[in-house]
Amino acid sequence: MRLWIGLCLPRLPLEVFCPNWSADAPVVVLEQEQVMALSPLARQAGIKPGMRRGGVLMLAPQARLFERSPSLEAQALQEVALALLQFSPLVAHGEQATLLVDAGASLRLFGGVRSLCRQIAASLRALGYTAALSCAPTARGAWLLANAEAGLRRVLRMASLARRLDRLPVGLLPPARPYLDWFEGIGCRTLGQLRRLPRPGLQRRCGAALLSMLDDAHGHGTELFVWIAAPPTFRASLELFDRVENAEALLFGARRLLQQMTGWLCARQLAVERIALLLAHERGRQARAPTVVELALGEAVWRDEHLLRLLKERLAQLVLEAPVIGLTLEALQVLPMAAPSETLFPEPGGTPEDRQRLMELLVARLGSNNVLQAAPLADYRPEAANRWLPLAGKSSGKMNAGDLPSGLPGLPRPGWLLAQPVPLLMREHRPFYGSPLKMVSVAERIEAGWWGQSQARDYFIAEGRDHAHYWVYRERIAGSGEEAAPRWFLHGLFA
Repeated sequence: MRLWIGLCLPRLPLEVFCPNWSADAPVVVLEQEQVMALSPLARQAGIKPGMRRGGVLMLAPQARLFERSPSLEAQALQEVALALLQFSPLVAHGEQATLLVDAGASLRLFGGVRSLCRQIAASLRALGYTAALSCAPTARGAWLLANAEAGLRRVLRMASLARRLDRLPVGLLPPARPYLDWFEGIGCRTLGQLRRLPRPGLQRRCGAALLSMLDDAHGHGTELFVWIAAPPTFRASLELFDRVENAEALLFGARRLLQQMTGWLCARQLAVERIALLLAHERGRQARAPTVVELALGEAVWRDEHLLRLLKERLAQLVLEAPVIGLTLEALQVLPMAAPSETLFPEPGGTPEDRQRLMELLVARLGSNNVLQAAPLADYRPEAANRWLPLAGKSSGKMNAGDLPSGLPGLPRPGWLLAQPVPLLMREHRPFYGSPLKMVSVAERIEAGWWGQSQARDYFIAEGRDHAHYWVYRERIAGSGEEAAPRWFLHGLFA
């Protein structure tokens, strides 16, 4: 199925200065000293298109005035196009701030037309732009529907597209605009009426470009495009519209940059392992080095949801030393995108990637020194073998064969080893910990450490009256007589 999606950004001249999630003051964009775009707050203040600068300041002295910037608009279009590459590798520029996406091959991947359009609309909202979204079997048809002021914008069949196009005004076609007075004079106001005019006379009067564009819209021509290519590396920057003093308020801008990186990763068939978010501060005499927020992932990803959660946790803990005026996102380390899993049934308790992402989220929220992983040493003594290090990099949750000495007994060891053994009282000739403890295993003798702190202990698994299990040991003192009472210690607890 051939399907084109058109995205028209009618408010782009305004939203390059004021994204749709930023509405704290009236914003007005001027072109040749006249209002050409304005925010809803400016409209509520009584400002209208075409009004001059002096009238704007009289009605709203607090309004923020900007001169239209074609360079910023072109840059914003490129940013949107880069984000759209996550939905299709075929994205092209159209006239009048419009982008065209060949999405026919992506429908099944994204769950159909409606689901794909919802995801594209959500991506545009995250970028901060308002877009009119259309669907059509031809690129020019999608462009016309996206630029139409009202009416049905999503058409999937050629017959329905022809009926919808016939109701559109002639002025939507750029080659027809110089001849609008002539069309008005002969009573030709819609594209349907234009199609019924004699083609040879229409070509002599208005040129071949008009007929060619009309044929392309109805699928009678060959449409050629220059597809947008993703750069070899990713580095995107965003200038903030005000000085931000709260780190959590930077999440909107970070999400905007992550959308672009997602499109870049999908277009290049890559996954990212390490990113850096640079927070730019004051420039000039009071210049400061940027604050760097770096994320290192255990498993490479190419979607932004997990990265956004990690950045949210990191920014929530960050205390800014100076206001932030800009953001820069870099993909520091990337890998080829991994092939889909060939497992038929899902693993119980989630996949290893899910568990890895949970660990990364805990590290971002609690700090690396508060999330530890077991890193035992090759030592028979429990205190020396028990070692925990901050979770960093890829953690498989498994220990290598060389991490522990060979020939260890097969008795289970507790997951919770106390920092210092706790001396136990004796009751009824048995060690006591809340209740008399009953030994439920044979003794495991550990006698090692002649090169340093020597130990001689008999370890047992003990059970209390509450059926809780403990790891206790009886200390063997060299040279003591048989009449000496052994000392018992609690060393670990079983879950």
